[in-house]
Amino acid sequence: MREKSFMEQRASSYSYGEIVSDQVYNLVLGGTVVYGLVANILICAFLTPFALSINPIALFIAYLVCVIAGSTISSKSSSALLSFLGYNLIVLPVGLVVSISVYHYGGISSTLVYTAFQYTLGITGVMFLLASIFPAFFARLHGVLLGGLIGLIISEIILFFLGIQTVVSSLIGAGLFSLYIGYDFVRAQRYPRTLDNAVDAAVGIYLDIINLFLRLLRILSRSRSRSNS
Repeated sequence: MREKSFMEQRASSYSYGEIVSDQVYNLVLGGTVVYGLVANILICAFLTPFALSINPIALFIAYLVCVIAGSTISSKSSSALLSFLGYNLIVLPVGLVVSISVYHYGGISSTLVYTAFQYTLGITGVMFLLASIFPAFFARLHGVLLGGLIGLIISEIILFFLGIQTVVSSLIGAGLFSLYIGYDFVRAQRYPRTLDNAVDAAVGIYLDIINLFLRLLRILSRSRSRSNS
């Protein structure tokens, strides 16, 4: 009952604009997510030298500013166009950060990156399918996922300052963001069917997929290093 109440409150907070059909809603939702991923692929392919030329501190600050601004615009706006603008403010800096990570793992054409991308697409498809079959299960995961995410962030910060590299946190993160894909998909289906809500919901799913991809890169890289040693 608590989860149902939570989902209803979330749905009521996203009740802007004209209602569209389920097909149009999901088409815009999926298309927005795909747009963000394709944009990131293009950034990795053509803007990696630019990303590498930026001062890391300046890039980090710009990343935070753009992501916060984009998230605020997307969540507060009742216009699908403004929400899409906010989405692009997130996609661009995330793409630059991803391009640097991809570069350090061999570049966009490397087998490692391609394998991680394939796994990411496969897991995403499986999560969408499972969320469609078991929506009640994924809807109940809010508290567990939030607690897990906070714990993951704290542990990764501690490990970073201690200079410890472990694949365990990446495995936990991959599992966590896989479940988040299903959870955010279920949550998106409980929003009123408006174009603005479709774009807003796409933000969370897009970030889940990106986080999953980055952690799969780390896992595959460590696995390859161990097999070669």
